[in-house]
Amino acid sequence: MSLNPYILSILSIPNTQNKSRIDLLEFIQERVTIGTWEYDPTSSTLNWSSQTKKIHEVPLDYKPDVEAGLSFYKEGHCRDTISQLFSNCIELKEDFDVEVQITTYTGKDIWVRAIGIPIVKDDQCILVQGLFQDIDKKTKNAKQLAYKEEQLRKTFETALVGMAIVDLDGNWIDVNQSLCDTFGYTKAEIKKLSFVDLTHPEDLRKDNKAMIGMLSGKIDHFETEKRYISKQHEIIWAQLSMSIVRDNNGQPVHFVAQINDVTDVKKTSKKVSQLLTTTEDQNKRLLNFAHIVSHNLRSHYGNLDMLLDIVKMDLPETTDNEIFPLLNQAVTHLGETVENLNEVAAINIQKDLKTEPLNLLENFNKAYSSISALLLDSKTTISINIAPEIIIKAVPAYLDSILLNFLTNAIKYKKPTEPAKIEVNASLKDNFAILEIRDYGQGIDLEKYGAKLFGMYKTFHKHADSRGLGLFITKNQVEAIGGKIEVESKVNEGTTFYIHLKTYEQN
Repeated sequence: MSLNPYILSILSIPNTQNKSRIDLLEFIQERVTIGTWEYDPTSSTLNWSSQTKKIHEVPLDYKPDVEAGLSFYKEGHCRDTISQLFSNCIELKEDFDVEVQITTYTGKDIWVRAIGIPIVKDDQCILVQGLFQDIDKKTKNAKQLAYKEEQLRKTFETALVGMAIVDLDGNWIDVNQSLCDTFGYTKAEIKKLSFVDLTHPEDLRKDNKAMIGMLSGKIDHFETEKRYISKQHEIIWAQLSMSIVRDNNGQPVHFVAQINDVTDVKKTSKKVSQLLTTTEDQNKRLLNFAHIVSHNLRSHYGNLDMLLDIVKMDLPETTDNEIFPLLNQAVTHLGETVENLNEVAAINIQKDLKTEPLNLLENFNKAYSSISALLLDSKTTISINIAPEIIIKAVPAYLDSILLNFLTNAIKYKKPTEPAKIEVNASLKDNFAILEIRDYGQGIDLEKYGAKLFGMYKTFHKHADSRGLGLFITKNQVEAIGGKIEVESKVNEGTTFYIHLKTYEQN
């Protein structure tokens, strides 16, 4: 800090001269928090101005000496430094100007600026005059700012994302290591280039347009996915985020850019897209294959069934043996299999299913009514808690099939010793109606069969009517209308199915 020459001229006046100018000196000292001090080597006397005493937080009648004065400086570097400078000032006639810390009389650690000027006569130091300034706030602020700048610098340098400061002409002012690694250049090499040199020619136009927009104030930032050219002449795909920095007057200073290498993501996305296309094509072929197979099998089954009927009518004597009943049974099972395949294929082949708004409670009541005889005969009790205002999007035939399958399963797989008990509830969550169907029947060992629960031809209980197809078809129907099924079950305690069905939102 440079001192005003007028203040220095006042400080050079002995304390006994010009009272009005001394009063002015004290006024200035108090306002700028600068005190004075004076040391006479001949008499070993040290004088502090009132402001110097205030900075030290000592009483105004305090009488300092050199040893006491030096003891205020923090032990270690600060005290050693000021002691050496003070000695050099007297012995070598050297000025000093240093920023150090003292500990005040009340125990506060503060930063001060100490200045000493030797007054020399006949090559001897006859007096040392000096200034003593409280710079604690300024120094701490400066150190805090320096710390933040250092942290920012470290963040810039160690960031995993490429970062750069670019001047208004597109030249690199500074870049971090990640950016250098991305493009394959050293810092020295990359600073000799501009962003134009690294940008793919086809992407330059939108970059220039964005920079002009930021310079004119129309936009303050810009984001895009673009291509760069590496040192190895390879295309680098990157996500660019760029903003402009302005001074206090609003004038552009430079650009700040973040360049995140997304080349691997791009390559992976392309592979995923290709796989999805391939999978979709394969699915189409499989569906067509299933449709053709089920159609052809149905034709062959029909022929076999008709031939067996002819044999029964025209050659009844040939049916009276052990083989014919087995043959007849095999053909019957083939027919059932063909019907099952047709049903599954019909669900998967259909596209753009025409869903419509359906009242869940009304449709449930229809399904309930259609099996009322079965409910009475089996002595099944059922409680229904479905709000009448719940409207879902579904295919009517699918919804009817879904409800009937879960209800008949609950009855079919009841405990052998007691009637079936079913609880039905419905709730709404995230644009879905969740239909909860709970029974207290035999339950399913999910640890053992959970992965196979919705598989084709998978059965988990001994029942004459079990085909292992109901849950498979039901799951396909639910998913075809945009829903899903979740299940909880414990053996001998029962099973709860949660059927998620999309709700209808009126435009």
